[in-house]
Amino acid sequence: MTTTDAPLHFPPKDRLQTTHSRNEIIDNAKRATAKEHSMSLLQGIKLYPKAVAWSILISTCICMEGYDVCLLSNFYGFPQFNKKYGEQLPDGTYQVPAHWQAGLSNGANVGEIIGLFINGWVSERFGYRYTVMTCLTLIIAFTAIFFTAQSVVSLQVAEILCGIPWGVFQTLTITYASEVCPVALRGYLTTYVNFCWGLGQVIGIGVIKSMLPRQDQWSYRIPYALQWMWPVPLLVGILLAPESPWWLVRKGRIEDAKHALLRLTSLNRETDFDADETIAMMVHTTALEENITTGASYFDCFRGTDLRRTEIVCMVWAIQNLSGNSFSGYSTYFLEQAGLEPSKAYDFALGQYGINMAGVFGAWFLMTLGIGRRSLYLYGLCGLCSMLFILGFLGLVPHAHKKEASLATGAIMLVWALFYQLTVGTVCYSLVAELSTRRLQIKTVVLGRNLYNVVGIICSVLSPYMLNPGAWNWGNYTGFFWAAICFLCIIYTYFRVPEPRGRSFAELDLLFERKVSARKFATTAVDVFDETVDGTIMHNYGEKLDATHLEKSTG
Repeated sequence: MTTTDAPLHFPPKDRLQTTHSRNEIIDNAKRATAKEHSMSLLQGIKLYPKAVAWSILISTCICMEGYDVCLLSNFYGFPQFNKKYGEQLPDGTYQVPAHWQAGLSNGANVGEIIGLFINGWVSERFGYRYTVMTCLTLIIAFTAIFFTAQSVVSLQVAEILCGIPWGVFQTLTITYASEVCPVALRGYLTTYVNFCWGLGQVIGIGVIKSMLPRQDQWSYRIPYALQWMWPVPLLVGILLAPESPWWLVRKGRIEDAKHALLRLTSLNRETDFDADETIAMMVHTTALEENITTGASYFDCFRGTDLRRTEIVCMVWAIQNLSGNSFSGYSTYFLEQAGLEPSKAYDFALGQYGINMAGVFGAWFLMTLGIGRRSLYLYGLCGLCSMLFILGFLGLVPHAHKKEASLATGAIMLVWALFYQLTVGTVCYSLVAELSTRRLQIKTVVLGRNLYNVVGIICSVLSPYMLNPGAWNWGNYTGFFWAAICFLCIIYTYFRVPEPRGRSFAELDLLFERKVSARKFATTAVDVFDETVDGTIMHNYGEKLDATHLEKSTG
């Protein structure tokens, strides 16, 4: 019998994953990790232009929520809206009562909490694309309730129902952005979500301002009807988008993950990109997390090292509201109560929302200078706290100079908005996407965003009473309240929020596993490939490699 005619001897299935295949996975993962660490921003854009485009498309879903939230908060200072849905005050003007203002804002928050919990299960089970497309279809239906609402109760129902898909968008857009791009692009694409918030708000305030001259029902029905302009083009685009390769790897669909990865990268690659190496890195990281994390349920977010990660993600997001964001969200209403005419108040609001968009690009510039996420977040809170105290002290200006005080208040609010978007408002999205483990990322981010919404509900209840002249009527003194809360947030951030910049997901997993102090994250050296890694995904991928090598060797 010749050598070529010799019978083939196959090893037992439990021994099919050889040391050779395991070492090959690790070597490929090492090379992919090294390439990501050395990749510059420009190289990342050249290699992953399609990932940038698809991420931007899906993140645009957030524009819808920014648009509607802007409509709601600014409608409170809109005469035609107040006459339709509000009550007449003794001076003959109309105003939506404080309890209904709180109810409408909280209706959206309640719907978002429901949607977030649904997203934590649905998107991990069915994938990001199908989840987004389903939610866009629901938005088309629920917008009809806004358009036909004849009472404040109907608006409340619409806010709750629309809040469900909005809640899905709040987290899914961030997780998708973090999973389709390399380390060099991660901070930029995740924070782009905040730009979409600003874009939706600018469009919303522009639409409202253009409706001010109208005195009929269309002055508030047209802004609601314009919500239909978003879903259809987004549906078509997302239908064509690739699924997250990280999600496909977690599901064991390695070939599909490789195909999706190739769709995210440029066909004209000028780098030594190797899709198999990148897939190996994803497999190695997923296997590492299998060893660290015992399960993938909501309860697992509160076990072991994931408890710390969940706590930080929750607090980082909650601090967005606790730092005074809810106060600035009532800028138009506040400025009107301070003495400005409605048209001038909307000019200030439009400037503030424009700054929200520009602030994202400013944050990107600061990140390119090498400033870490932790530093931007911490120093940003310090600036916000200082300005909130200034807003409070403006309340001490004598009544005779109320006009000047109101203009100064508007100016400080614009500066506050710039600081917020340069730091806390933008960097938060990068932190929550990077600090959660891949295996539990969706659920961790859901829990964080839900705490944000719970805090938002509390703020939505308090803020109208603080500002409404028929309630507590604190005016500028509200700044003192939020400044004190913001100071506590500074203390928390200093001791608990770590620096994830430049770290691979596997490196972050090890830093948390070793309980490294938040202040030492940036300087602690770790080698993820010194760890013994095993797991179902590693075993299955090793079997695939062995089978491939066997086929090649036997012709």
